[in-house]
Amino acid sequence: MDFNTERARILVVDDEPANLKVMREVLGDQYRLSFAKSGDAALALVAKELPKLILLDIMMPNMSGFEVCQRLKENPQTQHIPIIFVTALADESDEFKGFEIGAVDYITKPISPAIVRARVKTHLSLVQAEQLKQAHVDLVHRLGCAAEYKDTDTGEHIARMSKYSKILALAYGMDEQHAELLRQAAPMHDVGKIGIPDAILLKPGKLTSEEFEHMKEHAQIGAKILANSSSPLLQLAHVLAMEHHEKWDGSGYPKALKGEEISIEGRIVAIADVFDALTSKRPYKQAWSVEEAFAHMREQAGKHFDPQLVALFEGQLDAILEVYSLYQN
Repeated sequence: MDFNTERARILVVDDEPANLKVMREVLGDQYRLSFAKSGDAALALVAKELPKLILLDIMMPNMSGFEVCQRLKENPQTQHIPIIFVTALADESDEFKGFEIGAVDYITKPISPAIVRARVKTHLSLVQAEQLKQAHVDLVHRLGCAAEYKDTDTGEHIARMSKYSKILALAYGMDEQHAELLRQAAPMHDVGKIGIPDAILLKPGKLTSEEFEHMKEHAQIGAKILANSSSPLLQLAHVLAMEHHEKWDGSGYPKALKGEEISIEGRIVAIADVFDALTSKRPYKQAWSVEEAFAHMREQAGKHFDPQLVALFEGQLDAILEVYSLYQN
């Protein structure tokens, strides 16, 4: 992945050669430029190599810039590419339409070289920031998979339980942004299992009391691994690692927190984690049916789990079953 915006490739699309020449003079010393004189030619170039950004004229024969933008935004492979319209159209309705179909900015002709350079630099910086964010989220997910790899079904567990967590968070009334952050952080809840010996982690039978005490240490190990980060994602993951075995009645570990002393995120992930553990095959047990798992959750409402969240979770049965069937062992 190329994070160097100084030599990022930019596609410039305009049916007037004079306008392409101007853009070459304005941007050619800082970026790798590709040029297209029509919408079809632009789409062909994008199919060969994805640019970091597209400067797109609107008024072109055969295929307008609006149509090109729409085609690119409909394609999962190209929908992330930022598009800046560069046009002589100054009507507010045209500008609104451009933003509505997915453009990130709008530059009017005749262009100001300084404005073009500034807008391009700004949007390439945003691309870089988004790529770094996605790499960050991907790394968190992969570390979660590493922790689960020896213990369960190598990734399906964290895929399911993280999606269950988001479903329940939204049902509780959490906003989409924070619910998504919870989904992203949930895979790290068991990262502390990295510090638990295989003889305990993979034991097919019941753990002795001494082994169980050792197993319980994974919550604090995980919290220690994730501590003191400035990242909101890792800060939340730290909370989940520490709290996902706390119980509503105060009988959990490692801090014996009770009721709302446990964060709402910790209470949500506890339900998602246990539900998925019950409905999954493990070295020491067969998978329970969904009905058996829900019966257990109801029986444990007010003991292990927040009773309000148990009722909300069961109310999302259709969404839960969809995830359950999608990510099978």
